[in-house]
Amino acid sequence: MIETRALRKSFRSRAGRQTKTVDAVRGVNLQVAEGEIFGFLGPNGAGKTTTLRMLATLIEPDGGEATIAGADLRKDPAEVRRRIGYVAQGGSTWDESTAREELVLHARMYGIGKADAHRRAARALDAFQLTEYADRKCKTYSGGQRRRVEIALGIIHEPKIVFLDEPTTGLDPQSRAHMWDEIRRLRTEGMTVFITTHYLDEADALCDRIAIMDHGEVVAEGTPAELKREISGDVVLVGLDLDTTPQAAQLLDGEEYVTKLETIDEGGVRLHVEEGATAIPQLLRRLDAAGLALTSIELHRPSLDDVFLTKTGRSLRES
Repeated sequence: MIETRALRKSFRSRAGRQTKTVDAVRGVNLQVAEGEIFGFLGPNGAGKTTTLRMLATLIEPDGGEATIAGADLRKDPAEVRRRIGYVAQGGSTWDESTAREELVLHARMYGIGKADAHRRAARALDAFQLTEYADRKCKTYSGGQRRRVEIALGIIHEPKIVFLDEPTTGLDPQSRAHMWDEIRRLRTEGMTVFITTHYLDEADALCDRIAIMDHGEVVAEGTPAELKREISGDVVLVGLDLDTTPQAAQLLDGEEYVTKLETIDEGGVRLHVEEGATAIPQLLRRLDAAGLALTSIELHRPSLDDVFLTKTGRSLRES
């Protein structure tokens, strides 16, 4: 449904009297299959939204090629727009309009007849559990209700692909969980869903496959399970005071059971070990013998943040 080849985009920025070129997207190659929930993961400024806006025809690529739902992105952007839905991060509802009015208007803008537009609006309101609020002004909705209206607007014309830019940013945990259910429902109805997010748990729970982007490039791609399997062993997080962290890092870095060590800005070290259950007693004895007191210790299997750390040299959470 989506295939990109060497997609690029640069912007000019001015700093004082000097103008410099910033490469926002540097030759991105992607393949998204029909019916997938595909996640685009990365920190703010990684190039996720720029890539999404190119795929949605909102900005023109500087180079490369892309095919979206069978239409050529650069040669036939109008046909791409007919085949996709797009839900921006900033939202698209009007305070003084009702959800029903917005949905009917959007359907009519896609050339759908008046009667059919009203039928589709009623169906969308029911599917997104908005019928109760359908004729109230959007300014009276909660954040979660308003976000559901925005996604309903993005699919009112029944696109083959829907692009969701940070769909749960700013929502409370209950609204986020409800939004996840709505996104899964879109897939069961045969839609391909492309999501940008910087939430690790969201990408892990929702997405069939993900691509991790950093500094304008895709640094990893696969299912969450596949990416985590690339990192062998366990991860041990050792909490320490800031002033003892350097000494502990130097002490543990040479241990044979430690395959990789990083210090944590708040104090402590992150250790990659072959087997956490056997490594923990050894490192506890080592730190105790050196008189270094721990504030916490935690063992876990590799996460998407560990994948990001391995691929980029820094933590996604910290960035």
